[in-house]
Amino acid sequence: MVIRGVYPGRFQPIHWGHVNVIKWSLEKVDEIIIVIGTAQESHTIANPFTAGERVVMIKEALKDAGLDLSRVYIIPVPDILMNVVWVKYVAMYVPPFTYGIARNPLVVRLFKEAGYEVLIPPPYNRENYSSTKIRTLMLMGDEKWRELVPPSVAKFIDEIKGIERLKEIVGKD
Repeated sequence: MVIRGVYPGRFQPIHWGHVNVIKWSLEKVDEIIIVIGTAQESHTIANPFTAGERVVMIKEALKDAGLDLSRVYIIPVPDILMNVVWVKYVAMYVPPFTYGIARNPLVVRLFKEAGYEVLIPPPYNRENYSSTKIRTLMLMGDEKWRELVPPSVAKFIDEIKGIERLKEIVGKD
């Protein structure tokens, strides 16, 4: 039997902290299902990238990290605004899984209440590896954001003019 874990996140954008969680998870499970949450939302300050753009960024980031993509599923899932059924809702979109993978206390609780064991990864320099911080650095014109994401992610954000998009969304030029 294949042991799978589900790792949900918005990945706006994926950064080295996420990549480290995925690496850690692949030491614990045969396959990982990366759930791109809030898949329906884009072009906002909190969710500037589309689900499709996030799929590309995640795939490229994992290639940069040398991970085996044959062990990875990347599945966008739109939000449902009922926490009590969220895990069952996610389960409808993804292959069968054994574990939830999360640090977020609410997500951990939801997996447990739905009857799943939870793998809680170690924190990977969460002060720096934060998508919110990365978006803030982008808006400030601070190039340090590039060190926090895999090179292919920075390149892709440049290609799609992601920083310009963010600045237009907040009305900043």
